[in-house]
Amino acid sequence: MTAAVRPADHVIVLFGATGDLAKRMLLPGLYRLAASGLLPAHYRIIGSAPAAVALSDDDFRRHVRASVSEFGTVPAEGAPWETFEQSLSFAAADPERPGPLLAAVTAAEQAIGGDVRRLYHLAVPPPAFTSVVAMLGATGLSERASVIVEKPFGNDLTSAQALDAAIHATFDESAVFRIDHFLGKESVDNLLALRFGNGLFEPIWNREHLAYVQIDVPETLSIEGRAAFYEGTGAYRDMIVTHLLQVLGFVAMEPPTSLAARSLRDERRKVFEALQPIEPANVVRGRYDGYLEEPGVSPTSTTETFVALRVDVDNWRWRGVPFLLRTGKCLAEKRRLVTLGFHQPTLRMFDLDTKRLWSSGADELVIDFSDPGTIEVAFLAKEPGPTMRLGQATMEFAYKESFASANGLAGYERLILDAMVGDQSLFTDAESIERLWEISAPLLEHPPPIEPYQVGSWGPAPVTKLAAPHRWHLPTRAR
Repeated sequence: MTAAVRPADHVIVLFGATGDLAKRMLLPGLYRLAASGLLPAHYRIIGSAPAAVALSDDDFRRHVRASVSEFGTVPAEGAPWETFEQSLSFAAADPERPGPLLAAVTAAEQAIGGDVRRLYHLAVPPPAFTSVVAMLGATGLSERASVIVEKPFGNDLTSAQALDAAIHATFDESAVFRIDHFLGKESVDNLLALRFGNGLFEPIWNREHLAYVQIDVPETLSIEGRAAFYEGTGAYRDMIVTHLLQVLGFVAMEPPTSLAARSLRDERRKVFEALQPIEPANVVRGRYDGYLEEPGVSPTSTTETFVALRVDVDNWRWRGVPFLLRTGKCLAEKRRLVTLGFHQPTLRMFDLDTKRLWSSGADELVIDFSDPGTIEVAFLAKEPGPTMRLGQATMEFAYKESFASANGLAGYERLILDAMVGDQSLFTDAESIERLWEISAPLLEHPPPIEPYQVGSWGPAPVTKLAAPHRWHLPTRAR
């Protein structure tokens, strides 16, 4: 991972600049980077969209200010905002008519002067990826450039390979940044620090000490009117391949030789090579009550809004340790948890109730990778009194209470900065993505039936059996 350095001068082009992702994350994030002095010394930001929804420069600046005011963390005012606002412009871009964008990039580079890099962020629907990339190649805009590609990275192995081929026809793999905002979180870096920076934890990070690993990302929101996207994707494609399995790569990797991008990506790739094909018998698919009545959802839909699965990593460190992954919409709480459960020790010397306490999650290491995140160790301790009676206890590290968490960057902010300096440590590569689609083939070809679940619950009942003989860790202890 690259130390904090200021990027070279850049022209940043944001495709899909009027969309929801840009409004909520990208535009506020770029302004935060600018206000923090982390953008290049000289830069220009060009918003882009098809001609049918194009804006004037002034309208775009007003749009950006409204986005920053609603979703940003830094006020859109004073000298920082005035400087940032002056960098903004807008250019329509249709694959058949690239002239306005070409002219805008040329003008921005002339205004900056010198050797200027280009960064393209494709915040557009996946079907538009190939046409936008082809336009960049045909116009020469791909020179001195990098490209950030949003998920999903295909829908199966064949489509992922086709997408990679289209991108590689214009950009070298070293210039491609497949973005997963989960991996830009401070807590993912903290996971590496916890494990590899402490002799207390690294020796027990294996099958000799750990009985199971869980990666749990429940969401309380519904599909929020995004049926056009979600119907063709579902929980597995939307969350497991692009998010949870990526986190698994960090949890299960061998110690890298350094924190450089190549070493980190090589070790994650080895984990993905060790993953066994995902068998439908080890998967539970669910759909929340009322999904079929959502606007735009087909009454005959077979799309899942919930998925839980067991994944096996077949190498010397993890063989026999179940990795249990779960995510879904309209669940009881919104959380981002990695839970490592330890093997049960011999408890015969204690009272019978001790086994019950232990089985309810009293011997776990729980990493909450929501920003700013926490790390909690749950264990058994003696309760005060004359008898040897054990009770549940916890030790917790809260990131926001221990450091100046206001200095931390949100996921997109960190990753955009990394892309500008060329650091691919927290981005996935084509080979890894294709491997994950390869092991997903048995599930995608023969998906198990969909189980219903109530809004506000923890998903379909069969998820309990999937975790057996262990139990899901949940913050409310509802299992």
